[in-house]
Amino acid sequence: MKQKTYSKDIILILIASFFYFCSPMLITPLITGFSGSIGASATMMGMIGGFMNLCSLVCRPFVGNLADKISKYKVSFLGAGLMCLSCLGYMVATNPMIVFVARMINGVGFACCSVCMATWMSNMLPNEKIGSGMGIYGMMNALGMAVAPAIGISIYQVFGYRLSFGIALLTSLMTMIIIQFIGNKGEPEPQTQKVKTKLQIAEWKAVPVAIIIMLFSIPYCATQSFLVNYVQARNLSVSVSLFFPLYAVVLLVLRLCLKSLFDRLPFQYFLFGSSISAFAGILCLTFLKNNIILFFAALFMAGGYGMMCSICQSTAILLAGKEKRGLANSTYYIGLDLGMALGPAIGGFLFGNLNLSLFYPALLLTVPLAIIVYFVVKIKNRASFQ
Repeated sequence: MKQKTYSKDIILILIASFFYFCSPMLITPLITGFSGSIGASATMMGMIGGFMNLCSLVCRPFVGNLADKISKYKVSFLGAGLMCLSCLGYMVATNPMIVFVARMINGVGFACCSVCMATWMSNMLPNEKIGSGMGIYGMMNALGMAVAPAIGISIYQVFGYRLSFGIALLTSLMTMIIIQFIGNKGEPEPQTQKVKTKLQIAEWKAVPVAIIIMLFSIPYCATQSFLVNYVQARNLSVSVSLFFPLYAVVLLVLRLCLKSLFDRLPFQYFLFGSSISAFAGILCLTFLKNNIILFFAALFMAGGYGMMCSICQSTAILLAGKEKRGLANSTYYIGLDLGMALGPAIGGFLFGNLNLSLFYPALLLTVPLAIIVYFVVKIKNRASFQ
């Protein structure tokens, strides 16, 4: 079993998933500031920050259905190629409209890679290892989400925006190269080729999970897009680039220490623990004054949003049959996309219209909302999260 879980193909998918996730995450903390530097207003900056994920959201149902019907390799290769094209767009952009077009292309590419590579990975895992296996996959995504912004910010601070976008282009190219060496090309399950089905927008059993991850994503993605601006506007003596690598290290430790529990503990244990952690992380950012508080903010955000990413994804997959894992992954990413689109948009509105002391208290509301969603679904259908 251990040999199957860590085969050569799975290791290559894990490495490729790290690189494809690095590409947009290198850009995310910079794109709002870059847009402002070429003429975008504060509200438009927030819209541009979330536009990639809005485009991904529109594509998800189509990609999710495709992931169950054709080779995952082909769609992943197309997605990585589109992300390369979008990075070129950022590098040559001279006005906000060019950035909007590049964000749209980036969103389509990100939808293709995220759904297909997650489904590709899950189809190589036995059912009893879905939780821990997808936890490791989620850890690679989360590492990309944490390490890439730190690299992007550091390069921007020394060399400017456009070189950071060039590094994002290289990470997309790495994804295209690595997947060439994967032997299992992710061909569809035989039964899905024989049965003709209508286009499904989502796997409805996974919709509550998608809503929960959306609510956890909003404060993290608002932070990812506006933490640099927030620290600058408040004149805080904080090394903001430390937040993301600290987040990555804590998340790595948590996932490695708790991976055996992913297949054993019910969903609600992780939901309540992560809710407390996310709430504490947002409070730390509210009272951010030095690097010590920044460390605790990163620690609690990793225990909140970081942990829930893997838990929600593996739960969505298990709620669907193997022949619908592509659609289940698509549904999960619809929720993630909504959070990643709404986070910067809400952050832009709050940043431009509220006193900065209220920025994070307003985002705190998402945590109790996630718990309310769980209890509403639990009351109506007691089997939903089992």
